[in-house]
Amino acid sequence: MSPHPSEAPKAAARERLRAERAREARRRTVLRQAVVTASAVAVLAAVGGASYLVMEATEPSGWEAAKEAPVVKPRHTSGENGTTVVIGRPTATKTLEVYEDPRCPICASFEQAAGETLKKDVDAGTYKVRFVGGTFIDTTARGEGSKNALSALGAALDVSPEAFLDYKSALYSANFHPEENDDKFARDDYLIEVAGAVPALRNNAAFAQAVRQGTFDAWALKMSAAFDASGVTGTPTLMMDGEKIVAEGTKNAPMTAEQFTTAIAKALKKQSTAP
Repeated sequence: MSPHPSEAPKAAARERLRAERAREARRRTVLRQAVVTASAVAVLAAVGGASYLVMEATEPSGWEAAKEAPVVKPRHTSGENGTTVVIGRPTATKTLEVYEDPRCPICASFEQAAGETLKKDVDAGTYKVRFVGGTFIDTTARGEGSKNALSALGAALDVSPEAFLDYKSALYSANFHPEENDDKFARDDYLIEVAGAVPALRNNAAFAQAVRQGTFDAWALKMSAAFDASGVTGTPTLMMDGEKIVAEGTKNAPMTAEQFTTAIAKALKKQSTAP
């Protein structure tokens, strides 16, 4: 039945009102759904971001990562993990063991005073020399310079034994060796700057890349572990055939070229006359 003519406008108005209310209800429903969806996305993004940050925070980096990294052995090494570094003529029957930490100031003094004499003895075949590098000063004085310099020494050894000896001499030189509490060796750029004093390493792109990429970081940690396992408690320490070499009348390593020559001659004579 159709509405009475007088009621038609009222019915039309009511119909428009119902339609408007329906549209408003739909609009509010859509708005609520949009808010819920946006909130859910925000929560997921927050959770995802937090998870990413947690993963980033727990992902090892730097020297922590090097502990788990595969060891790249420098050339001219031997033994497990390449931690045996022996330089000299194969015909030399005796081996001088030298235990050092790159940041050690006393090691620097020893190198500056007796390093050239040691190198001449090795070149002459008087004895071979085995180097064992430690990094304990990174713990006692805080920092990463000992580890970083040891890794750079691995990069130099990968070039040649001669480059290794010359680079070690440069690191310990008065020109470049920092104070014990100054962690300059932690900076790759500084280690590469020092290498400029060594002809075989100057402008050597492969050496610089190995230093910057930490190619021998894992090796440096293995070398440091070998030092720790040796039982040596101070640097520099010199040993030959299991006996400590000291300056005459002391319990300390020889710290002048004369003391070094005398102590080495005594050690060689003692060993050569042993039954």
